[in-house]
Amino acid sequence: MQILHIYYDSCFERRYRKLPPRIKEFAKAGEKLFRENPFTPQLKTHKLHGRDKEVWAFSVSYRHRIKFIFLKEDSVLFLDVGTHNQVY
Repeated sequence: MQILHIYYDSCFERRYRKLPPRIKEFAKAGEKLFRENPFTPQLKTHKLHGRDKEVWAFSVSYRHRIKFIFLKEDSVLFLDVGTHNQVY
């Protein structure tokens, strides 16, 4: 499965701008991998639970994750980015 379209929620954009440059680089590399295969083991993509049961997340660093939802088979909406405590 390849992701052709990624849309960005305003919350994601706001938090992304505040990330340190090094984490932004990790996020860019993670997005590139994600576009090729959202379920590559390197990203540790997983479905969330509870109130976020329709939401997925993948790791961009040891501490930082991106939350997203599938819109269609080949498109997603990035909802949020940050540390585990910030985005869950």
